[in-house]
Amino acid sequence: MKIILASASPRRKELMNMITSDFSVICSDVDETVPDDMPPEEAPRFLADLKASAVAAEHPDAIVIGCDTSVFSQGEMLGKPTDAEDAARMLRMLSNSEHKVITGCCICRKDKKVLFDRVTKVRFFPLTENEIKEYIATGEPLDKAGAYGIQGKGSLLVSEIEGDYFNVVGLPVSLLKRELDRFISDM
Repeated sequence: MKIILASASPRRKELMNMITSDFSVICSDVDETVPDDMPPEEAPRFLADLKASAVAAEHPDAIVIGCDTSVFSQGEMLGKPTDAEDAARMLRMLSNSEHKVITGCCICRKDKKVLFDRVTKVRFFPLTENEIKEYIATGEPLDKAGAYGIQGKGSLLVSEIEGDYFNVVGLPVSLLKRELDRFISDM
């Protein structure tokens, strides 16, 4: 059975290899606009569905996996920062507080679809303006939701996590493995 990961993320590709090495990557090119009336914490699952469904339409015999990870703090969904100033704003917001990382997942093939998400709580140390400036200078936060990557230098900002570490990286590996096994056995 052909498995496709509908993601351009090199981190997701690397983590997907923990589940199986027998998959291909096809990036979806969908408009990732979330409806205005959608509760923000439903957006990752909605976007995962959009990505997977777009690729599945082109590859109906494959099992397609789509994912989307977002950071939520103070009622705001923090996507990828638009620039260094936006990254600094996000990091100030996350400083000395707890936030949620939600990864939405969609597994689909033909008329069958499973949607789920995983929530991990992350707490940051209090950050100084100099720490924020130094971290932004690495370039790491500019292409990551919430302006940090826990698998890189962003780990130095994190005081603790509650939940699935790999979820914060962008793929809830253990949950996805179980859901994928169930999906395949129910086909």
